[in-house]
Amino acid sequence: MEKDMNYGSDYKYIPATSIGSGVGIEVLPDLYCHTIQIVNIILVGTADHFVLVDAGMPHSANEIISITNERFGEHNRPKAIILTHGHFDHVGAIIDLVNHWDVPVYAHELELPYLTGKRSYPEPDSTVEGGMIAKMSPIFPNEPINLGSKVNQLPTDGTVPQMPDFQWIHTPGHSPGHVSIFREKDRALIAGDAFITVKQDSLLKVFTQKEEICGPPRYLTTDWNEAKESVIKLQALNPYVAITGHGLPVSGETLSKGLAKLVRNFDEVAVPDYGKYVDKNYH
Repeated sequence: MEKDMNYGSDYKYIPATSIGSGVGIEVLPDLYCHTIQIVNIILVGTADHFVLVDAGMPHSANEIISITNERFGEHNRPKAIILTHGHFDHVGAIIDLVNHWDVPVYAHELELPYLTGKRSYPEPDSTVEGGMIAKMSPIFPNEPINLGSKVNQLPTDGTVPQMPDFQWIHTPGHSPGHVSIFREKDRALIAGDAFITVKQDSLLKVFTQKEEICGPPRYLTTDWNEAKESVIKLQALNPYVAITGHGLPVSGETLSKGLAKLVRNFDEVAVPDYGKYVDKNYH
């Protein structure tokens, strides 16, 4: 392992799973979503040129490598890893993957302090209105990982390295430098956790992967004004298909109606009634 890379001292396996764990879905010929326990990784591209978006749960590197080998062959490696954000369940295998593949990582400028060991995210809110997963959240790794020189800032012009047809969109709220990734020609959206398709704070719904378009996971979302603006921004793109950080991919009318409903009822369905990050100034 490179000396300048390390996980936080609270890095550990988290015993949470869903019936979707281990399941892969080809959403489009060049867009593949695979569930690792409770979170999705995405492979974008073809064998001769692909990238990995997000890096799964802690200790999932072997699974991610074998999924990639199965899809693209053992001799092919991603050109880059793009992170929607740096929460533990999206960077869980990142250092092992960088060591294995020797590829660059890209994230939004505002996310870099959490990826270079400089700053911890605010503590998850176990008191927030929600279910069992919120209550479990104090055990989640929260210390910053350090990717050293391997992590780079996404280009300021909105292009995504090694993903020529895509653009990144700043969609903060769930985290300061959260990004979503969009391809205009077929309106394919990788939303990260800006919105998700399973009620992530409900243990039962996470386990059964009951599909519903929801706001970002409550226990880690620290700015609800920004979170709402981000959902409005994504709905305005009129995506045809969306892969989210948690839950099953969704498309067509289910997506357009679900997103419209989420925007319309955001205050009632997404914003918790109470919690330490529910700003008194939320409007």
